[in-house]
Amino acid sequence: MNIILLSGGSGKRLWPLSNDIRSKQFIKIFKTDDGEYESMVQRVFRQIKSVDKEACVTIATSKTQVSAIFNQLGENVGISVEPCRRDTFPAIALATAYLVDVMGIDEEEPVVVCPVDPFVEDDYFKAIKDLSELAANSSANLSLMGIEPTYPSEKYGYIIPESADNVSKVKTFKEKPDEKTAKEYIAQGALWNGGVFAYKLKYVLSKAHELIDFEDYHDLFAKYDTLQKISFDYAVVEKESNIQVMRFAGEWKDLGTWNTLTEAMVESSVGDATMNENCSNVHIINEMSIPIIAMGLHDVVISASPEGILVSDKHQSSYIKPFVDKIDQQVMFAEKSWGSFRVLEVEEESLTIKVTLNPGHSMYYHSHKNRDEVWVVISGTGRAVVEGVERAVGVGDVICVKAEEKHTIFADSELKLIEVQMGKGISVDDKRKFEFKNAGKL
Repeated sequence: MNIILLSGGSGKRLWPLSNDIRSKQFIKIFKTDDGEYESMVQRVFRQIKSVDKEACVTIATSKTQVSAIFNQLGENVGISVEPCRRDTFPAIALATAYLVDVMGIDEEEPVVVCPVDPFVEDDYFKAIKDLSELAANSSANLSLMGIEPTYPSEKYGYIIPESADNVSKVKTFKEKPDEKTAKEYIAQGALWNGGVFAYKLKYVLSKAHELIDFEDYHDLFAKYDTLQKISFDYAVVEKESNIQVMRFAGEWKDLGTWNTLTEAMVESSVGDATMNENCSNVHIINEMSIPIIAMGLHDVVISASPEGILVSDKHQSSYIKPFVDKIDQQVMFAEKSWGSFRVLEVEEESLTIKVTLNPGHSMYYHSHKNRDEVWVVISGTGRAVVEGVERAVGVGDVICVKAEEKHTIFADSELKLIEVQMGKGISVDDKRKFEFKNAGKL
């Protein structure tokens, strides 16, 4: 089974746990059987593999999310990187070309496209496998999954099938309605459009060549920034007459807001949090190393991270985006393919960061033009390289790096260090990368 997972979004509706780099699908809030926590993307990837361990999974995403994906899923997952945002049709066209031209998958093979962040059980992915087989054996050009609605939602578009059969031709599509209109659609047998569809690879390749002048994946990638921004629905789905829908009646939730996300949480709190017996329907997610106490609150979400603190009525939390848009600050936490970093303190001419490197990983061999750096190892062991000179490092060791000096650090075990950057105009863009034959890959 071939699956393309669409991983996009700025993460602003789940501030402060998400940002432009760390979108909602990377937040670890779902408790696993072993007591650990996993993110939406880890949960979905695990569920896919439990249904089909041989599934070929490709994640279509922006380059800002690649490090987080590798960090959480490992480096064996397929990734189709969008050089810039161009909406879902260019992203799906690029991922389709990637499967054919880079992965070598036959154009006659089916692929299922779905979002990376639904909250579902394993029966959803069993249905996706059925959808893939339907696309492989059907004469329809597109096969959609329609979600059986549980209430007249105003958040989703609707698919109206021609019949009540499990698989039916599609009669028409409807945009997101008001509640009254949604009730009318449901009375007609309408299904929620969950953004899940399947097709043979050659079908979307053909559509892409009709709308875009390109030769192959590499050519499409090179001219990606010139493409029109257009959704797959507008470019393809709504213009296709030979289309069918398969019903799905299992659990399906779109966890796009704090209100819906907390509904899927098994626990009322994650992290250092306490609430008294007078609290009801309160959820707390605390990523900080300081305690949170809630007393006498009702229908409230509290979330704390290095980015900020949110205290909100659950219903009102859905309207957070315009307020987050007004906040102008650098990213305070991010996952990288080698580990993670957390900003501890920001001064005019200095920045203090806590860096965690995973065992066996390293940063790129790189230099900075405008800043000096001092690293203090606080746990673990590793090897630091400055201007080609390697030295073993452990707890208490200090590494000084001057501006323009090439440097990196390798983690033999989990390695934690405090990094102090000093200089004028400190910027994430002040980095020049170099080849180093023993260096790990960022």
